[in-house]
Amino acid sequence: MALALGGGGARGLAHIAVLETLDEMGIRPVAIAGTSIGALIGAPYAAGMSGKDIRKHVTALARDRAGLFSKLVAARAGGSIGSLIASGFRTASLIDAEKFCAQFLPDAVPETFDALQIPLTVIASDLYARREAAISAGALRPAVAASMAIPGLSRPVMVEGRVMVDGGATNPLPFDRVRAIADIVIAVDVAGPPAADCTAMPDSLECYFATVLVMAQTIIDEKLKYGAPDIVLRPNVGIFRTLDFLRASAILRASEPVKAELREKLGSLLAA
Repeated sequence: MALALGGGGARGLAHIAVLETLDEMGIRPVAIAGTSIGALIGAPYAAGMSGKDIRKHVTALARDRAGLFSKLVAARAGGSIGSLIASGFRTASLIDAEKFCAQFLPDAVPETFDALQIPLTVIASDLYARREAAISAGALRPAVAASMAIPGLSRPVMVEGRVMVDGGATNPLPFDRVRAIADIVIAVDVAGPPAADCTAMPDSLECYFATVLVMAQTIIDEKLKYGAPDIVLRPNVGIFRTLDFLRASAILRASEPVKAELREKLGSLLAA
């Protein structure tokens, strides 16, 4: 079994419920591919952390508001602390994706891909080559940073001489990167639409992020037409916004039903 973890901002914390279910079923992926938040969650799992340990790490960060603030200040790319506060962390030039990963990735995540327990492919986008970049060797943390370097939120990341941005621009749900590796491929899509119709007028930043998700969903829908993975999971987290990381506990609660869905679908495939 191989696992593809898609991008979708804070909604990607729902990936943790999937990892916990695999642990409970005693199933270990032979490979993982992750985009953006999928890479950020996939890296510690590939390093050997359990889904439950990743949950503890995330919820501890969200509950410690003072510590979280300090980490965000340390992750800024430039500018004064005053300007960071005034912008509400919304100024793109103030976020450094590599510093962000250094602050928020668990210590268990190694420096290089070859130190991982499970092979991991991190999806970024080569800005000037205008194409997907699938990274599975070399320095791990810069690759994860590049995968989640959303234009408009953080500056690009240089990886092996190439300027990289968010992997969601080219492959928001990278199940094709593990299709040839395993008999069963599970893809977790967190880029889907809100759970209910919404008519509220978004501010300019939220409109931008929502537009990015529209493009991501369009790419995913087209990919599914030409060869869907064995299982596609869509946790019910559409009501949450891209930057709702402080609502981590609520996102995790909302994603709980996906556990039963995965047990049923994967159990049926394994029994066939």
